[in-house]
Amino acid sequence: MSHPRGEERPRATLILAPTGQIFSGETVTLTCVIKGLTDTQWRYSWYKDDGENSVYSSDEKKQFSVSVRESDSGKYTCRGQRRSDSQRSEISDAVTLTVSAEAQAVLSVSPQSWLTEGDSVTLSCEVRGSSTGWTFSWYRDNNDFLSEISRGSGGNYTLSPAALHHTGVYMCRAERGDPAYHTQYSNPQPLWITGLSPSPASLIISPSRSQHFYLDPLSLSCEGQSNSTGWRVRRYTHSERVSDCSSGWGSVTGSTCSISSLSLSHTGVYWCESESGGSSNPVNITVHNGAAILEGPVHPVIDGDSLTLHCLFRHTKPPDRTADFYKDGLLLLTQTTGEMTICTVSKSDEGLYHCKLPEGGESPQSWISVRVSEHVNKEPALGLVGVSVGVSLTLLFLILLPLLWCCKTKKGNKQKTNQTLDQNKRGPGAVESQAGHTPLQADDGAASIDVTYADINLKMTKPKKNQETTHERFDTVYSELKQNTNKGNEE
Repeated sequence: MSHPRGEERPRATLILAPTGQIFSGETVTLTCVIKGLTDTQWRYSWYKDDGENSVYSSDEKKQFSVSVRESDSGKYTCRGQRRSDSQRSEISDAVTLTVSAEAQAVLSVSPQSWLTEGDSVTLSCEVRGSSTGWTFSWYRDNNDFLSEISRGSGGNYTLSPAALHHTGVYMCRAERGDPAYHTQYSNPQPLWITGLSPSPASLIISPSRSQHFYLDPLSLSCEGQSNSTGWRVRRYTHSERVSDCSSGWGSVTGSTCSISSLSLSHTGVYWCESESGGSSNPVNITVHNGAAILEGPVHPVIDGDSLTLHCLFRHTKPPDRTADFYKDGLLLLTQTTGEMTICTVSKSDEGLYHCKLPEGGESPQSWISVRVSEHVNKEPALGLVGVSVGVSLTLLFLILLPLLWCCKTKKGNKQKTNQTLDQNKRGPGAVESQAGHTPLQADDGAASIDVTYADINLKMTKPKKNQETTHERFDTVYSELKQNTNKGNEE
């Protein structure tokens, strides 16, 4: 078609929306704009990858929308043709459309998924490969169905402070556009909150430990404060999500769930739940098909109490039960008895523990939680007697301190322990625990070594002539303390 001399053909411009990363299933709009013309009697055509045949044509409508797939990726152009005289515009510059697979929301947790009531935790949702234009919805798995709990334009959902009722399995989903395009649901992210105060029920595990050998039997019972009526044992695993004991993985008798032979699929988080929605503190149970497991408390330890960990061997107890004990990836000590004891635990003792055998067998990691007790402030005793007794007790404590210090470990291999301490002083720092896909993970970080975990060798030297022995000095101080106390009471 010839054009009048000096007349230039108008140029078309193709506009693609939305811009950026496009996912399979999203709706894309292609608009063909021809500037400088008021005549609306145009026929528009769109082309893909320099093809001569149009992929779409429209009379008078300058745009079309389509739900795209990965196969729709390519370079697109457009042009217009006036219906009155068939005048054609210049073809537009090419616009590249890249369509990725369906968008996937990814959910992560910080700082960790196993919490104590009152802690803070943040769930973060992001769309892999894209970060703009999304609105996020949050869901919680409650009684085996999803319910929306919050919605916002940001990708973070924070629980501060975390409470017992926040325990559950969380997921997120993102949407954008009009009509709205929804991503797939994210990976499930469990949150487990341990209460500070006694829960209405307790999960009793027999044998009472969080790690168990493959094919061993296991019994789980719910005990309420008044009675056990209406309580059931539930669990969460990554494969089955939340399920009851009655669903097939155990046999139910009243409020007791019995497992005759443990399999690796029984690894998960277990708790008791009532018909009214009350729940016990959760317990993480690990089934291990290896040479050793770590025996420790299944419930939080109260600060100030003692903590004993045993390295259990799969079959029989060998003559040499030497085991290495680790906390957050850091070697604490080597014990020939297969056990270690911390006489007085504190919040700093909280972390991931495991043991390892010299021949290479290794237990899984177990999270040891320490609960800070609420101390009741008592009014100090008044008067001279109270001051005298307080000073005397302080002196007595200073004398007995070296004798009590060795309680941090029991029956250790002293030579190997000292070697372990020397290696630790020269080695890398400790590892701080964080959450991962499983209830807990560990990342590298620095930490100091608590020398109170090691055996302290007290060497008693032979007293010189006319020199008091330790026991004689103790008897003297104790007699003076008793006399001063009696004298103060008489006054």
